[in-house]
Amino acid sequence: ARRPPPLAALSQVLRLEPKRRADVVFPLEKLARSLAPGADSARFRLFQPDLAALRSAEALFRSGRRHVIDYVSSAVRLDHAPPSQLPEVCFIGRSNVGKSSLIRALFSLSPEVEVRVSKTPGHTKKMNFFKVGKHFTLVDMPGYGYRAPKDFVEMVEAYLQERHNLKRTFLLVDGVVGLQKTDHIAVEMLEEFGIPYVMVLTKIDRASRGVLLKNVLEIQQFVKEKTQGCFPQLFLVSSLEFSGVHLLRCFVAHVTGNLPAVEAS
Repeated sequence: ARRPPPLAALSQVLRLEPKRRADVVFPLEKLARSLAPGADSARFRLFQPDLAALRSAEALFRSGRRHVIDYVSSAVRLDHAPPSQLPEVCFIGRSNVGKSSLIRALFSLSPEVEVRVSKTPGHTKKMNFFKVGKHFTLVDMPGYGYRAPKDFVEMVEAYLQERHNLKRTFLLVDGVVGLQKTDHIAVEMLEEFGIPYVMVLTKIDRASRGVLLKNVLEIQQFVKEKTQGCFPQLFLVSSLEFSGVHLLRCFVAHVTGNLPAVEAS
């Protein structure tokens, strides 16, 4: 099996010096240090799990003999989807936002899990279901915008409205370019259906600190003024450097009811 990349495991992150370690686990905190003095940073630290919570979340993403993580099936229509017994989370975003790469990073401690990452944007044409033991299911949705499947809207709308075990939708936004017109359409859809969701900014390793801070502040303002169903804290991730991946694993464990001890303070 492939070896997990550096920093995929918390044990590797804990070997870093404390400031660097904190930056990898809480990339938003690192950004908060660049805020103007006196700026309100409450939205930067709503979900702050401790080390024990991060560890239990990581265990969920590490497959073993008694805890199998597996690709289950793909579906182009909701009635082809696997039965909905477990709590579920889904990941949606524009076609080239790095969705499959992020899912691969989340599952990087279980290298046998096949997450296909395509060289061509817009390659995910189906809903792909991954079962995480007896705990939850994670769904990789087709990308919207560029080269989206023609029945994307029907497929995704039906899924969002009728999948009763869906606990949270993760809306991925490119950290370099910020919210695009197609992202606004996705937000409107989630808001209209009253679906609880959270925004994840991807590719943060490719954005300068200034650009990233500008995008974060603009999106936070947008979330505060224009949304009802969006979690007020953004999540920042780099699938390459693993910044924010450990925290995101923990949030997934939390929203699927697998971390009863962690409360978003």
